[in-house]
Amino acid sequence: MSTNSRRTFAIISHPDAGKTTLTEKLLLQGGAIHLAGEVKARGAARRARSDWMKIEQQRGISVTSSVMTFERAFDDLGDVTFNLLDTPGHEDFSEDTYRTLTAVDSAIMVIDAAKGIEPQTRKLFEVCRLRSVPIITFVNKVDREGRPVFELLDEIADMLALDVSPQMFPVGMGGEFEGILDYATGSIARPEGPSKEFLGKRDANAVLPEQFAENAELAQIGYPEFDLEAYRSGDLTPVYFGSALKNFGVTELIEAIAKYAPPPRPQPAGDEHISPERDEVTGFIFKVQANMDPNHRDRIAFMRQVSGTFKRGMKLTPSGLGKPIAIHSPILFFAQDREIADTAEAGDIIGIPNHGTLRVGDTLSETNTLRFTGLPNFAPEILRRVRLKDPTKTKQLRKALDDLSEEGVIQVFYPELGAQHIVGVVGQLQLEVLISRLSAEYKVEAALEAAPFATARWVKGPQELLDQFESFNRANLAKDRDGDLVFMAKSPWDVGYQEEKNPDLTFSATKER
Repeated sequence: MSTNSRRTFAIISHPDAGKTTLTEKLLLQGGAIHLAGEVKARGAARRARSDWMKIEQQRGISVTSSVMTFERAFDDLGDVTFNLLDTPGHEDFSEDTYRTLTAVDSAIMVIDAAKGIEPQTRKLFEVCRLRSVPIITFVNKVDREGRPVFELLDEIADMLALDVSPQMFPVGMGGEFEGILDYATGSIARPEGPSKEFLGKRDANAVLPEQFAENAELAQIGYPEFDLEAYRSGDLTPVYFGSALKNFGVTELIEAIAKYAPPPRPQPAGDEHISPERDEVTGFIFKVQANMDPNHRDRIAFMRQVSGTFKRGMKLTPSGLGKPIAIHSPILFFAQDREIADTAEAGDIIGIPNHGTLRVGDTLSETNTLRFTGLPNFAPEILRRVRLKDPTKTKQLRKALDDLSEEGVIQVFYPELGAQHIVGVVGQLQLEVLISRLSAEYKVEAALEAAPFATARWVKGPQELLDQFESFNRANLAKDRDGDLVFMAKSPWDVGYQEEKNPDLTFSATKER
């Protein structure tokens, strides 16, 4: 199967917009799962197939990014392989989500029909925009009471500065919901059966009520026509309507991803872009997950393959290590199931078991002559000191913090003065995950205490000026786990003051790996 048949995409949304349900229905349509409810069931009978961590099970939210691969045959396209990267929707879990978005070629933006664009959706959209990731919009829950269609379309256009091109039109919403008109076929998908779930019935000879016919026509002519080039360059979003729960609009959505979403795109490596057609096998690590199987305390690095045909057992050199490693047991993910991958192509996501040799941001290649760029670390918004309950476990704590910082769950800072490690996170929930995983996976009981700092900035500049800056500000300085200098600021004002005082140094809120 060629790389042109790969679609590597993520679903982005605000919490509760219906992302997990949509993921389930897409997997169901692709045959990756066989029972609706295997991803998310009511009650505790089943947990989401991608939600395996203890804290996720307790709180019913996704806090890790998982990979789900499935295939589907299309009459006009042949077999298409979908690599769906599931991103945490909870607003506190932004950093892992941001990095996952560097590994996709397109995204589906899920919007709740009653709520429109919410803050988290907008934040994630901006990350996609930075990389010109094309977006298909899915307005979910149209079978419930929602906002007027034109209001939703205009909000997407205005708030996100995007052209919108509706591909469908809901016939009524909530109690008046009668189905969805598909502009491409002119047919209406109608609800039927006791649960009003869509079971494949499309009415091609439907006559729309006059009011809806007028609005549907207005929506079609009042917004730009779909333009593949504008969509793929990130300037236009086709809009689909549906109900993930009732399985409305999902077929059209999966067909749109297959038909319009780009195959693997070139990836930035400094000044050049590496084409998927390049013969050399290259890729980058965008996520590391420890202890996916608590019995084996394994560690999986997720590699987005950028080019070449990977063969099991081949040797690749990680940029962080500098010497080649043989990859004997590469994994492909099918929902929660794993398979050993004999081969993989550009666009695929491979899991590489390792013992801490691979880190987020590492480039893997056959020749070790290039470095992929653009995988960000973000300045933490919350900083805490870590206090051990049992001081004899200092080594275990250091190991655990190193592991978790490699995964991107936390950042660790080692102050130049004082012995207590400081952890930094983007959102509060990460602190709960930290304490939960220290206890469950590393048998380390710890507490978090307030740190005297509000944020951190990476400091760069000429060595002479850095030395000078260091000698005056030692109490406010730390090194991150790469040994880079970090200014620990007591307040945003503090950052501004230092920037003004040291104009030849840069105080950066992000650090690219």
